[in-house]
Amino acid sequence: MRLSTRASFWTAAAVVVVALWASGSPALVYPLYEQAWGLTPAVITAIFAVYPVVLVFALLLFGSLSDYIGRRATILAGLASILIGILTFALAGSVEWLFIGRVFQGLGVGLALSPAGAALFEFDRSGKRASSVNTIAIAVGLSLATVVGGALVEYAPWPRELTFWVLLVIAVAVTIVALFMPAHVRNTEALGRWRPRPIAVPRRLRGIVAASALAITSTFAIGAVFISLGAQIVKDVLHTDNALVAGLILAIGAAGSGVVSVVWRRMPSRSAIVIGGLVGAAAAALLVMSSSMSSLPLFVAASLVFGFSSGLLFLGGFGLVNQNAPAHHRAGTIAVVYLVAYIGQGVTAVGLGLLATSLGLQVGLDIVIPLLTALSIATSIIAAIVGKVYPATSGIAVVDS
Repeated sequence: MRLSTRASFWTAAAVVVVALWASGSPALVYPLYEQAWGLTPAVITAIFAVYPVVLVFALLLFGSLSDYIGRRATILAGLASILIGILTFALAGSVEWLFIGRVFQGLGVGLALSPAGAALFEFDRSGKRASSVNTIAIAVGLSLATVVGGALVEYAPWPRELTFWVLLVIAVAVTIVALFMPAHVRNTEALGRWRPRPIAVPRRLRGIVAASALAITSTFAIGAVFISLGAQIVKDVLHTDNALVAGLILAIGAAGSGVVSVVWRRMPSRSAIVIGGLVGAAAAALLVMSSSMSSLPLFVAASLVFGFSSGLLFLGGFGLVNQNAPAHHRAGTIAVVYLVAYIGQGVTAVGLGLLATSLGLQVGLDIVIPLLTALSIATSIIAAIVGKVYPATSGIAVVDS
């Protein structure tokens, strides 16, 4: 038994949801670990840092793996690692378990995201939905991580464990369904024997990939600042540590991104990046204003503007890659985009953390936000001038093995 093309498309989208949900699942539980085990901020920061480091190495080593062994096999390997990471958090009895869990989560997301994104395009019969559905899946995953996680932490029993058990059930269900995806689709049969090698971008695609990578990097980097500030602004303005309230406010940007990807899904990819970059610069300005004034309404406004920007940048960034990358290099090309984006996110988060520790949060923002604004504007400029290449053939006919 094999899933139909339509069912395989939505299964790939569900894999993206699970990957992003897993990546954000510990966020609202960390304060409980800190209280229970007396963890220092340095330890919490180290636990945060493990995930992007492992994910970047996974993308470097395995970014093109599915171009050789197939989308299904690589997705299943990623889901297996994600499941181990979730189970480790659910059973965690000491801080060492948290490090192990983040290692498996980083490896799993690094393995699963690129082939799932490539599969979305390859199983898209219309050829028009893949980028918007990918953006929606990312938004849904991040929103579930903060909203469901916040609700379970705040109001359900076993606040340190239940959020992971709920996620584990969902992830197991998606894994079972993914077992029945086709191994390959037309033009994506295995290239031969895989061995670790650096992922490479064909020369004709370098301008396209540069624009795509900048688009995803700018939204990841600004998003990292929102995540780091959101809970603190909620605490300062509303004088509450309620995890659900924090989760709902943190989900505003992700939800807005999903809405934008539906309403403006037909916008040309380069136009989406150009507009998204300029709007992202405005979101960064509103963000620093909300922090300096400790204003929750301004923060909500900044989140809404950021959601609009993020939706356009995701649409345009993934759209450019999907439309132009050849099938046998598609996953590897998407991996390059994610690689640059996660490095940018990590550098932003760590840099802001170091500056906030030594100079204060507001001074750190005054240094980081202009850099992110410049990145957003540069993204728009490069997307406007990058040349076109011949679009790739999508190929949706199933070739099973």
